[in-house]
Amino acid sequence: MRRRQFLAFLGVTAAAWPPIAGAQQAAVPLVGFLGDGSPETIALRVAAFRHGLNEVGYVEGQNLAIDWRSVEHQQPNRLRALAADLIARRVAVIVTTTDPATLAAKAATSTIPIVFLSAGDPLKSGLPGGNVTGLSWFGADLAPARLGLLHQLVPQAAVIGLLVDHNLTDAASQVPEVEAAASTTGLKLLVLHAGSASDIDGVFHDAGGSQQVGALVVGASAFFFISQREQLIELAARHAYSGDLCGF
Repeated sequence: MRRRQFLAFLGVTAAAWPPIAGAQQAAVPLVGFLGDGSPETIALRVAAFRHGLNEVGYVEGQNLAIDWRSVEHQQPNRLRALAADLIARRVAVIVTTTDPATLAAKAATSTIPIVFLSAGDPLKSGLPGGNVTGLSWFGADLAPARLGLLHQLVPQAAVIGLLVDHNLTDAASQVPEVEAAASTTGLKLLVLHAGSASDIDGVFHDAGGSQQVGALVVGASAFFFISQREQLIELAARHAYSGDLCGF
């Protein structure tokens, strides 16, 4: 589903829902936004979401209301509670930005439309179906191509690390194709798991030391590319500068 189609679908879904009682003037549909990450880490995504809605004629505070909810990573119980709150508010549609948020919303309602944004394979994660639809912005099938590019950039790296978010339900599915790609190029692939900021620190420390990883491919994960993006960039620069880790 293309971005404009995604936003248009969201707008039509919201507009078709019954108006919210108690609005000060003309009743407007209420959109529930459920994310996984601190307000700072999802700020760019929120700005892009508002901009996209504006492009198709929906302006928050004028003809659309948005209930913004987000939590820090690894708080599934809190996500379920927030999803229940959105349902109690009779939102027209729930927009989710990570797989855990989508699964929490899906478990909470089978009637309110849920539109998701996924970093992995939504089919393998069991996201779509019934009242749930959406799109993936970063497929795991791109990882082999990224491995090939990384090998060209760092040809001296004999051991390549694949960083996988072990909190994802489809985490294991990201490994086989990258392993096959590494094998065809004569590289050794080391799968590295992380699910928190401290895990990532440990991965970089071990990868550049005892494990002798020369370069790192970061697997598909909103946690990596949104919540911990700055941490990954900083650690990659630090280890590349010291000669322990040549790139990612």
